[in-house]
Parts: sequence; structure tokens; C-alpha cells
Amino acid sequence: MNPSINYSIFPLGDSAITIDLGNHIDIQLNTRALALHDWLQAHRFPGLIDIIVAYSSVSVFYDPVLVRSGRPDCPDGVFYWLERLLKQAWEATMVTETGDGIHALSEETASSPGNPSGHFFRIPVCYEGEYGPDMEWVAREKGLAVDKVIRLHSFCTYHVYMVGFLPGFPYLGKTDPRLEVSRKVQPVPVAAGGVGIAGVQTGIYPLNSPGGWRIIGRTPSKLFKPEIDPPVRLQAGDQVQFYPISREEFTSWKDS
Repeated sequence: MNPSINYSIFPLGDSAITIDLGNHIDIQLNTRALALHDWLQAHRFPGLIDIIVAYSSVSVFYDPVLVRSGRPDCPDGVFYWLERLLKQAWEATMVTETGDGIHALSEETASSPGNPSGHFFRIPVCYEGEYGPDMEWVAREKGLAVDKVIRLHSFCTYHVYMVGFLPGFPYLGKTDPRLEVSRKVQPVPVAAGGVGIAGVQTGIYPLNSPGGWRIIGRTPSKLFKPEIDPPVRLQAGDQVQFYPISREEFTSWKDS
């Protein structure tokens, strides 16, 4: 990661503040955003409501009355106190380049319990027939055989940049450039487990939902289980690789 990354801090109304690192799908920016998120989680304060990490930004939602009552050291206003906190988080998560070219987080962040490494998941996908309603379209659009689309999609290991839109919906990237396709003009119904691609992203619909991504397969694995804690299987920072399964395997799949 480049320690000279530019950032901006701005309010979202009167009860949220964002630190933005740039509007790009970039693994280095996302890794830095995740480090900021983890630092803030480890330094929670009275009045904090939530911390949301996106591709290259972190937003802090708060109750300004509770923050002010718990922080006598912010006489110039809650926003400016939080702005200083975000700048402190930025400095604490700064990376340095070692002699062997490896970039490392600062000592405070690296030793923090709020900085866990991501997990690796292999997720089964049936790309056949009705499970991949847009597979033939994608193959024709890109001038590829269906088998080639499947190989390109399942060959990569994807980074979970963020989770959102639906509970447990992972935004994964980046796909092989040969699979880059546009979104649909209008959303259509997508079955739970639908695996879609759009632009350089791929993702999984955890629930039945309207969606505009090109659906090339479906997984029998459940990404959102409200009866367990945590209910969301994938988290930002995790790694995912897909592997093909048959119709028969799909219908007989028993998720653990």
C-alpha cells in the first residue's frame, strides 16, 4: 500500500462522517479502509452507532448528543472531534515499506485484536441450465464457449470488498477482464444463491430479490442465516473461490 494515498473527510448530515480514499475498486485502498474500520472498532466511544466500510471509504454513524455529553474535550463541535479521531486512525494505520519491499501496518494496528486476517471460502456453484439464466448471453456477448466462461469465473480467487445491498451480499472482485459485462437495463427477479457478474465484479444474492447483474450460476450454500450469530457468512476482507457442481450435486446439497 502506498502511504501517500490522498483522503478526504466530510460530514453526512449531522450524525455521520466519512473518510474517503478515492472512488476506485482497488485492493490497496480497500485494505486500508478495512484497517481504518478495525482501528475504529477497537477505539469505540459513547454515542457511536455504527461503522460502515465500503470499497474505499469508512463512514461513522453517531448520536451527536451522546457524543458531546461523553466528550468534554470537543468544545468546537462533535464533527471536529470526530475529524481529529479519523485523522488519528489514519496515522495509526499508516503503512511503512520495509527493506525487503514488504508493506506493514503500524505496530499498534498490527498487534490490535481488531485487525484479524480474512478467511478463505470455497463456494460451490451450479452453472447449468436454469441455474445460470444469463450464461448463454454472457458467452455470446464475450465470444467465449460456456465452458470457458465457467473456467474463467471459477479460476480466480476473489477479495470480498464489502457486504451490503442485501444482508450478506458480498461484492467480490476483480473478475477476469474477459468476463467484464454491463448490468441489465432493468432489474429482474433473482433467486437466492444467484451468482452474478457486472463490470469487474461478481457477487452472490443471498435472498430472493430483484437484481440487475448477469446471473451465470447459483450456489446451494446459504450466505445469510438469521438464526445464527453472526448471521452473515462472508465478511469484508475474506477471500472466495468458486468451484463448479452439477445439477444433481446442487439438488442434493446439504449446507453445514
